[in-house]
Amino acid sequence: MARRALGRRFGWLWAAYAASAAGTGLAFDALPLIAILVLHAGPAQVAALAAVGRAAGAVLALPLGPWVEFHRKRPVMVAMDLVRCAALLSVPAAFLLGRLGFAQLLVVAVVATAAEHAFRAAAGAYLKALVAPADLLVANARFEATTWTTTALGPPLGGAAIGLFGPMTTVLANAAGFLLSAAGIRAIGGREPRPARTGATRMRAADLLDGWRHLLSDPVLRPLFLNTVLVNGLVLAAAPPLAVLMLGPLGFAPWQYGLALAGPCLGGLLGARLAGPLVARFGRHRVLRAAGTLRVLWPVGLAFVGPGTSGLLLVVAVELALITCIGVYNPVLATTRLERTPTGLVARTLAAWSVTGGLVTAALTALCGLLAEAVGPRQAIAAAGLALLATPLLLPRARQSA
Repeated sequence: MARRALGRRFGWLWAAYAASAAGTGLAFDALPLIAILVLHAGPAQVAALAAVGRAAGAVLALPLGPWVEFHRKRPVMVAMDLVRCAALLSVPAAFLLGRLGFAQLLVVAVVATAAEHAFRAAAGAYLKALVAPADLLVANARFEATTWTTTALGPPLGGAAIGLFGPMTTVLANAAGFLLSAAGIRAIGGREPRPARTGATRMRAADLLDGWRHLLSDPVLRPLFLNTVLVNGLVLAAAPPLAVLMLGPLGFAPWQYGLALAGPCLGGLLGARLAGPLVARFGRHRVLRAAGTLRVLWPVGLAFVGPGTSGLLLVVAVELALITCIGVYNPVLATTRLERTPTGLVARTLAAWSVTGGLVTAALTALCGLLAEAVGPRQAIAAAGLALLATPLLLPRARQSA
């Protein structure tokens, strides 16, 4: 399955995705790291940067789902890449002028998040139109493998670059990745028909809700939707307290922090390669339930991280187990979501999913940040890990996937 040819146009889309993912990998947690290392932000500010950026970006993206649905997807993807590139370039520009402040980091996070929501909605709809239904799992597994490969290689290199050349280096790399992605998407070529719209010619308020209606009415997508946004929110909410704990009291260098979180991403590559064979052998429902359950058993272990080599090894072990399970789960989930969504509703459904995930993650990140400020980052990490243990109750039952 891994060697199946999906055509030249998919090859360009995959190359564009790889360029963007490589830049993002190099700049892993770039804005929080800049807040910590340049602006000397504390746990509450770091959490606020993540939470406000995600929440405001998600709100700003609300009308973008219906707008993307009724426009050609490739021009939208190119535009969103260029918007993210410009927003990120403003950070080193302000730094060189001595005018970088926390407020600007918030604005950049909001703009980049809103553009990311629109890009994901357009990319999912474009992928469904580009790839045959039988090849969707192959395509999603390749994207997932690319994500984890670049995340494994990027943060250690980015951490080293920060140590050698300063904290703005990885932001420039991230901006360059989006620029290369835009060029790759333009190189796909071919004509993309303008989506036909029935009924009203202008966007209606009801269009904003169509994605959520579909997700909440589908017996398979509803539990997957609720489970996934909650799990992702809790996992991401623990990241700022973990960064503060490792880079602060535990005394790890940025490159050590990047290495501890990047190396285990090779497990995501392994998981993505296993997704197809596991589905072929055990069926999609069993794989979703098993991987969805296994992925939440490990993060509570991060609450016990200590200084030195043993602490790094603990983080590596926990992240490796978590990410391997996620690598299996994500492409199967993405394929199920595309297959169960009508073509004319894909962008709105993906936008609804993405916006909800952003808002839930923002709320949980803010709560985790306040908890870290009140009782300490270790206790906040433990609380998020314990909450994750209850999330398998939301996974689909056998009768729902029949």
